[in-house]
Amino acid sequence: MTLTRSFVVLMSVLFFNLSFAKEPITPIVTPSHLNKEKIALGKALFFDKRLSKNDEISCASCHQLTTNGADNKALSDGVDGQKTTAKTPTVYNAVFNIRQTWSGARTDLFDQVDAPITNPKEHGTTWAKVIAKLSADKKLATKFKRIYHSPISQQNIQHAIAEFEQSLVTTNSPFDRWLQGDQNAIDSRTKQGYQLFKRYGCISCHQGRNVGGNMFSKIGHFGDYFQDRGGEITEIDLGRYMVTKNPYDKHVFKVPSLRLSSLQTHFFHDGSQNDLSDAIRVMAKYQLGRAIPEQDIQSIRAFLTSLVGQHPELMSPYEAE
Repeated sequence: MTLTRSFVVLMSVLFFNLSFAKEPITPIVTPSHLNKEKIALGKALFFDKRLSKNDEISCASCHQLTTNGADNKALSDGVDGQKTTAKTPTVYNAVFNIRQTWSGARTDLFDQVDAPITNPKEHGTTWAKVIAKLSADKKLATKFKRIYHSPISQQNIQHAIAEFEQSLVTTNSPFDRWLQGDQNAIDSRTKQGYQLFKRYGCISCHQGRNVGGNMFSKIGHFGDYFQDRGGEITEIDLGRYMVTKNPYDKHVFKVPSLRLSSLQTHFFHDGSQNDLSDAIRVMAKYQLGRAIPEQDIQSIRAFLTSLVGQHPELMSPYEAE
């Protein structure tokens, strides 16, 4: 009897795994190759305001880990009262992105750490100044020496912060549990929302374990997004063109991850939308060339909410209610 029951359980697990293996979205798995000491050091640096010109801005100033890994403003505050030129993307699950920044200007997390440090509107400083300030901290210098076997350097700082950022993955979301066979992890409306997400074509750009972040796409396949938005076309609006100088890359951006979209307060590279339902409508109009009924939008929104996973730094959305 025990053997038979065990066999049934095993076959059930295999059935569910095979059933969901064909889904275009896959579960997030906790990385296992990271160094705990480097993660701890990287976290300290992530929150260290000495990495900015005026000792007032840290990585965490724009990437707020307790809420959504991004900022709750359309554009973030940088040094000297300046505003960033683009909406801050979430740092959660960024390790899964094909490249970093909206235009894909940075190859990976290690490379991306350099971008805000030297950007005059963000941290607004130089590596020489950062290294000098941190090296004056004898306790920190000793820690670098012990972990990296060398003095504080740009490379070591970037590596430590990138190591921490690689650990910022959200696992065990309701949707992921459903993918892994737990039929009760999400309700019927959420399941319907997922089917609509696929049926309308959202899945063509938002798929994989990060539900995005793995390709580039032009904004405005079915209409002129920028003309309707109004205002001047900025450099950031040119998207990947600023990296490649290829005319075909104008207004092409890295597709953002939707894993934490239900926790975001602003959407798109310009932060022009401040409501998830409105963001869905805009994407339907300009990327799919259609209008989506309100009830379907709310079902899709329920699906997107189910994508939110867990991480010790991230406040549970249920705690926030």
